[in-house]
Amino acid sequence: MKIVFKKDYLEQLYTEGKAKGKKYRFPKGVISKYKQTIDKLRVANKIEDLFPFKSLNYEKLVGDKKKLESVRVNQQYRIEFKSTVEGEEPYTITICSIVELSNHYK
Repeated sequence: MKIVFKKDYLEQLYTEGKAKGKKYRFPKGVISKYKQTIDKLRVANKIEDLFPFKSLNYEKLVGDKKKLESVRVNQQYRIEFKSTVEGEEPYTITICSIVELSNHYK
């Protein structure tokens, strides 16, 4: 998939391992797992390729986040994203727009 980061701090976490600003501080273990999860999204060709990874716990969200999908980083954090498919068969590409790294239980 093609990965697009909707917020600068999400891209900084992936490329630099940290983000500017106190608001976006995460434990090192979360950042490491975040990078690994983004890499799994990157190598997938389509959303269905994520289903075998049970640890990702892929799901379409409901309620006020019903247009979003998510995968787990760990038990506490998840990546929220929107996926779109562009192009026509066999030249389709899935674009995964990363929206948020959120604490699942807050």
